Amino acid sequence: MSVTKIEISFWDTSELLPICCLQASFTVLSKRFAKQFSKKAIWWGTSIEIQSALSRLLQEGDLDDQQFVKAQRRWEILSKVLYVVEPKIRVREIAETLPQIYGLRALDSFQLAAALVWCKEKPRNRPFVCYDDKLAKAAEKAGFTVFK
Repeated sequence: MSVTKIEISFWDTSELLPICCLQASFTVLSKRFAKQFSKKAIWWGTSIEIQSALSRLLQEGDLDDQQFVKAQRRWEILSKVLYVVEPKIRVREIAETLPQIYGLRALDSFQLAAALVWCKEKPRNRPFVCYDDKLAKAAEKAGFTVFK
């Protein structure tokens, strides 16, 4: 009998939001990643990004009130089992260098910096789950194995 290794992975907001909303972009692959990587690490600001995105979806009519409440509940449940990379000075120091190195915007720089701190700046073969193309490319260049 083979033993399945459960890996912890770093998740970008772009892959967590569809899980909360059960959006069409929550693909077969996303479901597989959610099962494959049952332990998830996130950046401290992900919660704020999720709240912002859910509010925007509600305001733009992509979610109705009931869907919004369900998405909020899903996030609340999911957030209780996530490992959160806190806003440490090292995250900021790394994030400050990433716009120049990879052309990232501020929030994506924080995401990637938090992922680097999470893995003690040794990203080789560490899973990074991300739907955002630009961030995914930067994470791959930094040494992560990107799942999208």
